[in-house]
Amino acid sequence: MSAARTASTAPVRYERLGPVAVVTMDRPDYRNAQNSAMTYALDRAFYRAADDDEVKVVVLAGAGRHFSAGHDIGTPERDAHLPFDRRAGLWWDHSDKQGAESRFARESEVYLGMCRRWRELPKPMIASVQGACVAGGLMLAWVCDLIVAAEDAFFADPVVRMGIPGVEYFAHPWVMPPRIAKEFLYTGDRMDARRAYEVGMVNRVVPPGELTERTMELAARIAEMPRMGLALTKRAVNQAEDLQGLHTGMDSVFGLHHLAHAHNAETAPDPLGGMDIHRMKAAGA
Repeated sequence: MSAARTASTAPVRYERLGPVAVVTMDRPDYRNAQNSAMTYALDRAFYRAADDDEVKVVVLAGAGRHFSAGHDIGTPERDAHLPFDRRAGLWWDHSDKQGAESRFARESEVYLGMCRRWRELPKPMIASVQGACVAGGLMLAWVCDLIVAAEDAFFADPVVRMGIPGVEYFAHPWVMPPRIAKEFLYTGDRMDARRAYEVGMVNRVVPPGELTERTMELAARIAEMPRMGLALTKRAVNQAEDLQGLHTGMDSVFGLHHLAHAHNAETAPDPLGGMDIHRMKAAGA
């Protein structure tokens, strides 16, 4: 769902269109890379939508040509070192800590914790995806209940290049079959929208010029349903996924994720295995 950047420098825009709240990531110059400021702005927007009795459905979109190229690992506004008022958990402030005390606390809050919090928003959420949906972008799309993808959308998790077994919100073997998930991770290759539809990761694939319209049509149709019925249905499916191991599986992989960071810190230039944004681009990620 592309939109021109407004005069505001806020990283997230919020708009209510009838019963639909549209939350738009608004850092198009950086392909909507997610810094902490954006993460907490998203949290405020989702909380606002949850608290508004007039809102029945939430649409998550990205301004510009891309949904989100992932977590911010190289823009001038990268702010991973800064403290923010924590909302998702009770881990301590990471900004005055070192090593795992810092990274584990921050990622428990900003990545895994926030995604779990948003997944439980008691209103249907639809991701409206165009262009890149990469690494941390996957996490945002995957916490949504439905995904509408433009034909030009592509999905990738290239962080195995960093020696890390996938992003922090490790939903891979639940949003696609396990063997497909392994290939997706082992190669780091892009999965186009049509393939993502074939494996069941997205609900609909539409022409790029129709993405906004088709997403809003689906949101409006869902909004005709009673609020409590939608909330209970969402909870029922989420509980079924958790009984299939989603929640505990993520806990176990989050530990492996941080083992990889610790290994990199001892054997590589940094916890990302020396793979900054420029090296990731050069590697085709």
